[in-house]
Amino acid sequence: MAAYQRGDAFSVLCCLFLLGSLCSASRIVLPCDSNKVSLTLYYESLCPFSANFIVNYLPKLFERDLISIVDLRLVPWGNAKLKGNDTFECQHGPAECLLNTLEACALDAWPKLNDHFPFIYCVEAFVYKGKYLEWESCFEKLGLEAKPVTDCYSTGLGKKLDLQYAAETNALEPPHTYVPWVVVDGQPLYEDYENYLSYVCKAYKGDALPKACSGLTLNQIQDKETIHPVCYREIKIAASRTKATIMSWIQKMTTSMQVFQL
Repeated sequence: MAAYQRGDAFSVLCCLFLLGSLCSASRIVLPCDSNKVSLTLYYESLCPFSANFIVNYLPKLFERDLISIVDLRLVPWGNAKLKGNDTFECQHGPAECLLNTLEACALDAWPKLNDHFPFIYCVEAFVYKGKYLEWESCFEKLGLEAKPVTDCYSTGLGKKLDLQYAAETNALEPPHTYVPWVVVDGQPLYEDYENYLSYVCKAYKGDALPKACSGLTLNQIQDKETIHPVCYREIKIAASRTKATIMSWIQKMTTSMQVFQL
C-alpha cells in the first residue's frame, strides 16, 4: 500500500507520460519488436493480488526503463466463467464484471500502453485501497475523456471484448489455475510471478542488456506447499487455505507499511 500512498501514484503516472513524450519528441529508437520480450498478465479487476501486482510490481518496468525491451499485454478476464448465451459471471460478483469490461474498453479505446496503463493503474490502485467505487475519478485525475470507454461499455462492444479475452484465457496451455497469471514469452511463471523481471531479463535476446537486469536472479521454488498470494480459479480450494493466503498477504503489506512509516 505504501507504493500507492507515496505521491498518490503520481510518480508512476508521470513516468509513463514522460516515456511517451520522450519517444515522440526525441525519437528514441527502441529495440525492434522481434527482440522484445512478451509479457502478458491474465488477471481480474477485484482480485486483491492482481491489484497488488499491477500497483506494486508492474511499475518497476517503467521505473527501471525495462519497458523498452518488453511488449506488455493485459488481459482482464481472470477466473470469470462463461455460462450460456454469451453470458458470464465473475468470481467477485457483478462489480468485478463491470470493472473487467471497463478495463477491456480502456485497452480498446487507448491501444498504446502509455495511454491505457495509467488508467488501469489508477483503477486498480483504488481496488488495492478497498475504494473501487471511486474508479470514475480516474478520468478526471488523468485528464482523460470518459466517452470512448463508457460508449464501449454501453453499446455492447465491451461484452464482445470480454468474450475475446475469455477465449484467449480459456485457451491457455497449460490452463491457468489462479490469477495473477503471468506469462513471459509463452511460459507461465506460476508462483514465482512476483520475480517476473528476472525472467524478462533472461528471455531478452537483444544485443544490449539493460543495466537494470544486473543482479537479478531466478528463484527456485522448492516448497510446493507454500501459500502464495493468488485468487484460485476453483472454489474447491479449502476455505482455511484461502483465508491463510489472504491473511499472509495482509501481514506482508502491513509489515511493509510499518517499515515505510519508520
